[in-house]
Amino acid sequence: MKKLSIIGMPMDLGQMRRGVDMGPSAIRYAGINERLKPLFEEIHDMGDIPIGRPEVVIDKESNLRNLDLVAEKSTLLAEKVDEVIQSGSFPLVLGGDHSIAIGTLAGVSKHYKNLGVIWYDAHGDLNTAETSPSGNIHGMPLAASLGIGHPSLTNIAGYAPKAKPENVVIIGARSLDDGEKILIKEKGIKVYSMHEIDRLGMAKVMEETIAYLKEKTDGVHLSLDLDGLDPNDAPGVGTPVMGGISYRESHLAMEMLEESKMITSAEFVEVNPILDEKNKTARAAVELMGSLFGEKLI
Repeated sequence: MKKLSIIGMPMDLGQMRRGVDMGPSAIRYAGINERLKPLFEEIHDMGDIPIGRPEVVIDKESNLRNLDLVAEKSTLLAEKVDEVIQSGSFPLVLGGDHSIAIGTLAGVSKHYKNLGVIWYDAHGDLNTAETSPSGNIHGMPLAASLGIGHPSLTNIAGYAPKAKPENVVIIGARSLDDGEKILIKEKGIKVYSMHEIDRLGMAKVMEETIAYLKEKTDGVHLSLDLDGLDPNDAPGVGTPVMGGISYRESHLAMEMLEESKMITSAEFVEVNPILDEKNKTARAAVELMGSLFGEKLI
């Protein structure tokens, strides 16, 4: 892909910790444009989707936090992503909390018959209103994209589902709620937890992931939550979980995805500079993007 379009989605409506709305700014400040410029013929930074400063609203029926607002803003993002793909450009979305994936995938999936999804994350994000301990929508975007959950979230852009369970691979899982574990087994979703990453090694995990998705998908979306990395390497996230993927393993994963030429859209989410150390997490995000888009040491 010769053209890259960057879309900022400074949304913090899917959870309770303020600051993640500054994620796109932190990633830009960490030098995303300068880093990626040599790798593309054209880069368009399209600015941020307007979110404003809305008050928290709990939906009375579902107990979901900011349900209508998340749906409204996700629709705006879906339209922007759709527009970018139609223009022949690669969409790169900067978050924001992980609820933004609902909008990204709604904009991406309509362009593919069998979209693959790599969910690089400590969490499964497979909760629904019934299983969520918190009512926070950032724990639900993968379920919503599979057509499971509240209709306001599953039907963004007017269709559902955005992806099939057999076309999803979760990498880095180490914190799953009981309802998520049941759903993973029911739907047969492929998960590489930290146990598999430790046991097999990241190279083998990525080889298997690429082989699993390559034959049956016509595009693959990478949804990378910075809390997939170990908190030592990415401290600026809202829900850190110890014992995560290392910085080096993550670079290898991105390099192998670049070699596979299968990634057709991507988002990097949950960068929260308020919780960070000297913008370390945003810098890690930008460095991983470098590897994903073909930066080479030699």
